[in-house]
Amino acid sequence: MNDKYYEIAGKIEELAIIPVIKLHDAKNAEPLAEALLEARLPAAEITFRTDAAAESISAISRKFPQMLTGAGTVLTIEQVKASVDSGAQFVVSPGFNPTVVDYCVKNGVPIYPGVNNPTGIEMALERGLNILKFFPAEASGGVKMVNAMSAPYGKVKFMATGGISPANVLSYLDSPYIAACGGSWMVKGDLIDSQKFEEIKKLSSDAVELIKSWRNK
Repeated sequence: MNDKYYEIAGKIEELAIIPVIKLHDAKNAEPLAEALLEARLPAAEITFRTDAAAESISAISRKFPQMLTGAGTVLTIEQVKASVDSGAQFVVSPGFNPTVVDYCVKNGVPIYPGVNNPTGIEMALERGLNILKFFPAEASGGVKMVNAMSAPYGKVKFMATGGISPANVLSYLDSPYIAACGGSWMVKGDLIDSQKFEEIKKLSSDAVELIKSWRNK
């Protein structure tokens, strides 16, 4: 994969936590991004679970170029194209769709596809991808599964997503196979919809402090 793939992966690992966000209304994109920036968590994975995804990505990437902005729940080539056109720097998929992954690899789009078994890992390695999404993390066996599954694949790292919370995020990050965790606890849909951006800022700031204390232990 190209240098951009590893550059983005490096930024994700440096942040350790990536907010996974579902936006129903693009008007909330900018104030949400402001809250995350003020909390020193300059990243957003906007999921294509709503019709507002592309517009939200565009709003954030245009006004806040310093944000690491990606597209999540990308299921089709059309969504990849919409993500890139909107300014997304990377895309994430819940599973491994060879058609979508091959398109991204061919066109130099950094993609981090979801896997939860060795077969998925080997499909990724065949395409030069070794930074993947582990999804759904908790339902797939959590950290124990990651450690057992990864042993034969020393160079593979994961962004664990699905069931991640302040209670278990550090147990994931303690694994040598985990690069980062995707979480929505600091950017819950009801908080966004009710425009409680100060609360989002507080939760995001708490997450940043949690990571800071973990790194300094």
